[in-house]
Order: sequence, then structure tokens, then C-alpha cells
Amino acid sequence: MSSYPPSGPPPTTTLRQRLADLRGPAVPPRPLDARAIAALAANPGCRRRALLDGAGVDKNALASALGSPAAFGQSQFAIVRGNSFEAKVKGDGGAELLRLVQEHLGAGAGPGAAEPPGPGAPVPDLTAAGPEGRAARTALALREATAAGAWTLLDHPMLALEVAGTPAYLEPDAVVVHPDGRWTVVEIKSFPLLDGAADPAKVGAAARQAAVYVLALEKTAAKVPGAEVGHTVLLVCPKDFSNQPAAAPVDIRRERAVTRRQLHRLTGVEELAAALPAGLGFDPARPAGELAEAVAAVPAAYAPECLAACELAFHCRERARAADEAGALGRSVRGELGALTTVGEALAAAAGAGSPEDPTAVALRRAARLRAEALESSACRC
Repeated sequence: MSSYPPSGPPPTTTLRQRLADLRGPAVPPRPLDARAIAALAANPGCRRRALLDGAGVDKNALASALGSPAAFGQSQFAIVRGNSFEAKVKGDGGAELLRLVQEHLGAGAGPGAAEPPGPGAPVPDLTAAGPEGRAARTALALREATAAGAWTLLDHPMLALEVAGTPAYLEPDAVVVHPDGRWTVVEIKSFPLLDGAADPAKVGAAARQAAVYVLALEKTAAKVPGAEVGHTVLLVCPKDFSNQPAAAPVDIRRERAVTRRQLHRLTGVEELAAALPAGLGFDPARPAGELAEAVAAVPAAYAPECLAACELAFHCRERARAADEAGALGRSVRGELGALTTVGEALAAAAGAGSPEDPTAVALRRAARLRAEALESSACRC
């Protein structure tokens, strides 16, 4: 699989038009966010998701048009609760948020390190026209804050990151500039920290999301003298069962390395779009048969893990099961089976088919023999 270049010019007019034709002339592009990029990076072999996300296709609408809708997103209650908690954390000019950052991550050795953060810390205005303008304004604010050597809070900055050859604009909850020039990503979540610890699965998802922001920040930091992006992010959550903010530092170096490697493995959107037969598209207004044909024309890499991360997972699962794909049993199973790509091939190997020197076939035959012996032993005891 070829990889896209780490940097380069934005998509050409021809590519933009091609992607617009794929999603439908009247359908606005659906922007990528950090959560979607983290999910995409977790399954880099799925060309289907890379193309649909790169083209800005609304996968939820597409899944509904295909007859396999998936329920994604937070409830209205959870959104309101989350917004309320974030407003509390950032109240008084972000004084509490900055205090938590200093308490858990320190101030460093910059000229303003001796001054504790407080309500008087700068909170730059990051408003601008469009995501490109906001990203440029954020980059300028980061440069100015680093040069000033004082605590600075950037509230919902806009960051840019190239994904599969197309730019994606990302909006973290906050970025804090330390007096020593360090930049820290802050993730504010509404799930609780119970006795200083949170649900490992939720923390892992937050870490993968934060890793995407760190990668985007590093692109900007490379152009700012004295700037350094911290690889420890701050997770801010409600303490126990209250609405009081508590924080925990999370080291995301592993997630950053994995995400960076996986993003470089993604095939470029231009290459994927060029390989699609002419006339096919993903406009939800098209007949379901045409949509199914278009989706089937782009290879997927379905695994059960997709059910928690992709709107097309139910459709892909149905097709994977119909094709007897081994991946439908899980990525670990697919990896263990090696060249055996279907469940039928694996069962045949377990029954004695295949080369006697194939280690996968040998392991399957041994497993089948042990299973038969265990069943026979169990039957005898009865």
C-alpha cells in the first residue's frame, strides 16, 4: 500500500471536484475530527473509510440509505452536561484549568515560571473567517504566547493536520502554553475520575484523540523558536460523583507513535478516488443498489472493533459475513490465520487440508485434535 507524502500542496481543483462528485454535488463535505482520525488510524488497511472520510462523505446518511443505520453520538443530556462542566472548568479566565495544569505538569523554567497562573492569564481571541483563518490565527497566538514566556490559555484553538493527502481541521478543548515554551493539550471529559482513576477504555479513547492533536501541534511548533509540544496531556473530569473538576496526566507517547505510523500508511485519497470506476458515487439520494455497488468497489477491512467507531460497520459486517471473511471474527484472529482469509479455509485446514508444512494449518489441526479429545473426555465422564 502506498503512503501519502507527509507534506505538500492542498488538493487540486480537479481532486476537489472529484471528491465533490463522489459525495454528491449538493452534499456539503463532512469535516474530519480527532475522534474520526483516531479511528481511521486504528484501521489503516480500510481503504473504504479512508476514501469516504477524505471525501467528506456523511457515513451516517450513507449507512441509512444502504439500510444499515448505526446509532452514533451522545445523548442531548450528555452534551448539555458536558458543555456545563467545560464552562465550569474554564470559568474565571481559565484560572482553575491553569491551576490544574501547573499542579500536575509544572510551570517549567521560563521567565514567567515564578508567577502562578490566575484569572489574569491571557486568553487570546482566536476568531477568524473559516477554518483556515482560525488555524492561522491559532498559530500566531501560539507564537506570541511562546515569545512572551507567560501562562496562556487557548480556548478551542484550530489546528491543521494532513490526513490521506487532504487537510483536516481539528479543535481541541484547550491548549495551555507554559512559561518555558511547552504546549500542553487539555482534554475535558464528562466521565468521572473515581478515587483518581477513570474507566481505562474511556481514558484510552481520550488518549488516542489527544495524540491526534499533539501531532497537529507539532507541525506548528516546528516553526516556532523555543516551542515544545508536551507528550503528557491533561485529562480533566468531574471528581467522583460531583461537578468539581479533577485532573490526571496521561502519557500519550505510545498513542502518538502508533497514530503517526498508521497515518503514514494510509493510501492517498487521490489514488483511491482515481481507482473508483467512473459514474459511481456516494450521494445518499442515489438508489440503494447504486450505493451498494459504489461501496463494494472500495476494499474494506472490517473487524468487530469497527462497531464502536464507524457508522458503516453494520453494512460492512453483513458483507464480511456473506463473504465468509476471517476478519469478521476479529483482527487478532485474522492476524493469526495468516494466508487463510476465509473461515471456510480455516475449517478445511483444521480438518486436514493444506500443506503439512504450513505452521498455521499445523496449529489448526492440533487445536481441532485437542478440542475433539476434550469433547470425548467430557462425554465419557457423563
